[in-house]
Amino acid sequence: MQCLNNSIFYYFFSVLQFYFTKRAINDDFDLLFGLLDGSASLAKESLVYSYGRSFNGFAAKLSPPEVDTFSKMERVISVIPNHKLHLHTTHSWEFMDFSPGKIRPQEEGNIVIGFLDSGIWPESESFNDEGMSPPPAKWKGKCHNITCNNKIIGARYYKFKSPRDAIGHGTHTSSTAAGREVDGASFLGLAKGTATGGVPNARIAVYKVCWDMLGCSNADILAAFDDAIADGVDILSMSLGSDDPQPFFDDALAIGAFHAMKHGVLSSASAGNSGPSPATASNLAPWMLTVAASSMDRKFISQVVLGNGEIYPGIAVNSFKLNGTSFPLVWAGDVANYSGGNGLLNAKNCLPGSLNSNKIAGKIVLCNSVLGDYTGVVMANGLGAIVSFPIPFLIDIALSYPLPATQVKTGDGDAILEYIRTTENPIGTILVGETWKDIMAPYVASFSSRGPNRLNPEILKPDITAPGLDILAAWSPVASPSGSPFDTRKVKFNVISGTSMSCPHASAVAAYVKALHPNWSPAAIKSAIMTTANVMDPRKNDDHEFAYGAGHVNPLAATNPGLVYNASEADYIHFLCKQGYNTSTLKQITGESNASCDGIVPGRAWDLNYPTFGVAVEDGQSVNATFTRTVTNVASANSTYRVTVQMPSSVNVEVHPKELSFSTVGEKKTFTVKVSGPKMVEQPIQSGTIVWKDGVHVVRSPLIVYTITPNSMTTSPFRPTERIGFGANSNNWNMHF
Repeated sequence: MQCLNNSIFYYFFSVLQFYFTKRAINDDFDLLFGLLDGSASLAKESLVYSYGRSFNGFAAKLSPPEVDTFSKMERVISVIPNHKLHLHTTHSWEFMDFSPGKIRPQEEGNIVIGFLDSGIWPESESFNDEGMSPPPAKWKGKCHNITCNNKIIGARYYKFKSPRDAIGHGTHTSSTAAGREVDGASFLGLAKGTATGGVPNARIAVYKVCWDMLGCSNADILAAFDDAIADGVDILSMSLGSDDPQPFFDDALAIGAFHAMKHGVLSSASAGNSGPSPATASNLAPWMLTVAASSMDRKFISQVVLGNGEIYPGIAVNSFKLNGTSFPLVWAGDVANYSGGNGLLNAKNCLPGSLNSNKIAGKIVLCNSVLGDYTGVVMANGLGAIVSFPIPFLIDIALSYPLPATQVKTGDGDAILEYIRTTENPIGTILVGETWKDIMAPYVASFSSRGPNRLNPEILKPDITAPGLDILAAWSPVASPSGSPFDTRKVKFNVISGTSMSCPHASAVAAYVKALHPNWSPAAIKSAIMTTANVMDPRKNDDHEFAYGAGHVNPLAATNPGLVYNASEADYIHFLCKQGYNTSTLKQITGESNASCDGIVPGRAWDLNYPTFGVAVEDGQSVNATFTRTVTNVASANSTYRVTVQMPSSVNVEVHPKELSFSTVGEKKTFTVKVSGPKMVEQPIQSGTIVWKDGVHVVRSPLIVYTITPNSMTTSPFRPTERIGFGANSNNWNMHF
């Protein structure tokens, strides 16, 4: 939708739509009043949200013909349909050598992290405000329908009248980033220790935009951005996204994050949980920090012990104690409920209604699928479940179930099935969970969405990876810990996985950097996090940088990067114009009537001042790319950096100049990178690095070269002949867990 003085409008018929407008006072109502035959009652009923605190626009319910009429009005800049998005710890901070309880700058209390999520459970111990000073003077936010304190200083909702968290997701993410220290935290005795967020003295502001069954709508998300920016947040954390990225002008998160960037607020977002398939990463805008999920050196194990003495380790967050007692074992395929018409396949998967309760009551059932939460076993009065994973790479995810259960590798599942079939009275037990050290950590989680970037192949996404496997954090006591309606356990802390869990880790690091460098731009903070990241082992991650971006976040190093790659609103506008956006589509993102791409020729994204370098080569073409970058000195006044390049021999890389000397803090220096090579055919990612060193700082940027095939190119809605990409469309926005 388009803008009037600078407004966004979103309309609802079966869905909501957003409208950017050039408006004055009461423009929203006046526009609708005129559109709806001069009916004040219809205009009032139609208007859903009026944005105007940080950017201009509104959301309204309109029919398709009304939308068509409205979009043609002179004062309307942009009309965007309302889509739905989806919601995408104790040990993790220690794993990153970052002990929040020991490293506490006084400035941390000045930082406010805004969470666009499913709300919060304010009574959690993680959100106590003992010893905290009043909110910073800049704060303008409000608390609606809950009692806030000096920790939770803002709470808004955008549909039902409560910012309370009924599903646990928002409570988990906010406590991961900024929860206070809680001694003796555990999941029903598992992973017991001190729970804390990365920045426990930072403030929390909650913007409830997501609901379990309803997802997260564009209208609510933009209303939350509008409020959060005006309230005075410093960092925005968004563990949600779309399964299929939209063009930026049709992406509420990208639009909202752009406006946040204009106001000095960095938006940290989850990459999605559609891995390990390639080109699945979401939240692809270069002004956002996109976070993948990786492991830490702790995994949850629940072992299976058979009557023949064989022991098989399983992966699960299993708090149920069978005390070593053995019970009869059955294979789900042998106990199907054929009378229900569900058939053998559903029975193998242990789906609800598929099992014969007369045959499994009081028994442990071997299931053959990762589908569901094994409520089917509970409904049929089964005692426990052993899950044999048919997909080997998914065995890294420890899940919680509403009954004693664990997940074993396919080969171990086959061995257990063989025991059941060859033993007259097979028995076994499932041991209560325990934690083991994972010496392979860190590696990127199987579910974490991968690159390459479907919208802009030269911009490497995800940007960074952070812990997202088996994260213990605060939970809503009214939410099922396993997600099953049959799970009646009430917990204060829960262990879950997802890029939703990795995102708040990166958000906390961004807040920590912001606390120490309050005048740094969002791009500078993002650059500091990326260029100081720990190197990931490519032998453990077949997708290399498409899995982990610049590497694994290093909280302490990010505060002292030496050099940063800065970027402004003008740089991102130039990037969009180079990508083929015209003046009209550009305005849909910026919301500004004077935004223009005049005089900018579409081309590749190689001159955006980004901390990574990507060369996407059409299959069968030679490698030929030139990048221009500018770095800003944020460390010693007098310093000299020298460059080191690492790249496979088949690709030639030249950097000029090879030395950068600085005499003042804030001084800028520009360099070019020329990448060349022979024709490439079906070439997987080739990884290299460009590193600047001054003897103290190591400023590292990945450089990747890879091929794309003609059939992977998509037609852009705004640049039909020149854009290379992997585009897709979707109306689904989810929490990423």
